[in-house]
Amino acid sequence: MFKRPLFVLVIMLSTAVCMAQQPMQLVSIRSYGAVGDGKTNDTRAINDAIAAAGRSGGGTVFFPAGTYISYSIHLQSNISLYLDQGCVLQAADSTHGGRYDEPEPGAGNNFQDFGHSHWHNSLIWGENLENISILGPGTIFGKGLSRGFTRSEGWARRGINAAPYMWDGGANKAIALKLCRNVILKDFTITYGGHFGILATGVDNLTIDNLKMDTNRDGMDIDCCQNVRISNCSINSPYDDAICLKSSYALNEARPTQNVTITNCQVSGYDLGTFINGTYQRKAFNQVPDQEGPTGRIKFGTESNGGFKNITITNCVFDYCRGLALETVDGALLEDVTISNITMRDIVNSPFFLRLGGRMRGPQGMKIGALRRVLISNIMVHNADAHFSSLISGLPGHDIEDVKFNNIRIYHRQIDSPATTIQTTVPEYERAYPEPQKFGVMPAYGFFIRHASNIQMNNIEISYLGKETRPAIILDDVKGIELFNVKAQQAANAKRFVLKNVTNFVADKVQGITPRNMPKLTNTSF
Repeated sequence: MFKRPLFVLVIMLSTAVCMAQQPMQLVSIRSYGAVGDGKTNDTRAINDAIAAAGRSGGGTVFFPAGTYISYSIHLQSNISLYLDQGCVLQAADSTHGGRYDEPEPGAGNNFQDFGHSHWHNSLIWGENLENISILGPGTIFGKGLSRGFTRSEGWARRGINAAPYMWDGGANKAIALKLCRNVILKDFTITYGGHFGILATGVDNLTIDNLKMDTNRDGMDIDCCQNVRISNCSINSPYDDAICLKSSYALNEARPTQNVTITNCQVSGYDLGTFINGTYQRKAFNQVPDQEGPTGRIKFGTESNGGFKNITITNCVFDYCRGLALETVDGALLEDVTISNITMRDIVNSPFFLRLGGRMRGPQGMKIGALRRVLISNIMVHNADAHFSSLISGLPGHDIEDVKFNNIRIYHRQIDSPATTIQTTVPEYERAYPEPQKFGVMPAYGFFIRHASNIQMNNIEISYLGKETRPAIILDDVKGIELFNVKAQQAANAKRFVLKNVTNFVADKVQGITPRNMPKLTNTSF
């Protein structure tokens, strides 16, 4: 009497196995007319293949080996693009007989630059989509993309062939995503990605893994996104930031970037193209937009209307680039950040730059934000530019709060500027663009901490390579600081520590200071 139910069960299991073994919907762009000869405009074939997969409910659009010239590619929900080994998806230029999609109206405000206000003028773009992926070991080559600058005599003197800001019908981003969710970007390479290799705005549940980028402006900008995982990426971006978290007003609301992990990544500022070709050249120190040395760093800001919350950065390498920058200058919170296990080498400005500013590029009525609850641990820095020192600076009446530095070792290279260039009084620059260079040559070589409260420095060692004339650490308007096991190499004819308007100063096992707990110190040095 059990034969019929058993027979039905076998049929059901067999059907389930067969369904599980059926291949996914796979659509080759060559089946829709793509040539891949590096000459033919394959835009229509690529978009037709995506549309066909979309009509079938989704699937994978396959790019076999070849060089495919394209203008704007329109992503759809439930679609993966797979770039096979040997595939080059090349951004078309003005000679290929077509145009990119026009910039859409966008945010309609002036609180961020043009690049952050539009998404459709891109090689690959998607808006209001879900369940999308770009996968595979192929390459996206942004040859025809604008990097966002006009040609000028200054650029020409430095030998840089700057593309037009936007030629008629042009584009300036390799990949742009707006208000999407459940996105995976994995395994491919981006070269010459334009103004942004990846611009993700308002994207939730975003995974970026195992990308290589060698690009001529920003590597990836993660703007107003949440639940983001960035891992195993190597990004060379000498002319702008490598991994940049932002929280602009591009969605016409102050939306935070939050719940982010960045792990096992390398950022650098080698000469453009020399990361991918393996030569790692370092000739173009001043060939960057602001002439302040290669960028190539991990940074929070500068756009910071919505703020940054609940972020972890770990196991990353900085090489020949600027240091770590945490900035909130447009009225938002930057809080609950943990950074650990970082090595930096040949750093061209401040190893650590924490800035609470008052630029306030946003709607009227916004108040100064806050930068608080940051833990930075287990950092090795070698050959950092001593012009700047590590700079932690709030504003009068608006302290940076609750920052802890643990297990930090910094070697600064010899300063090469004359003593007359060292700042005796460091301006506040409340509304200036936040960048260490703007503050000039700092009066301390190790740490300059101003307008801060509840700071802890534990197991810190700083020294210099060559000659030095400045104190190691300057504290100015600091309310509550604890130093434990701090060693600082002392320059000839200089003090190790200079304290101005410091309250609740605690020092134990600090080189040059007997253990003490002082309620108030004004113009004191050790």
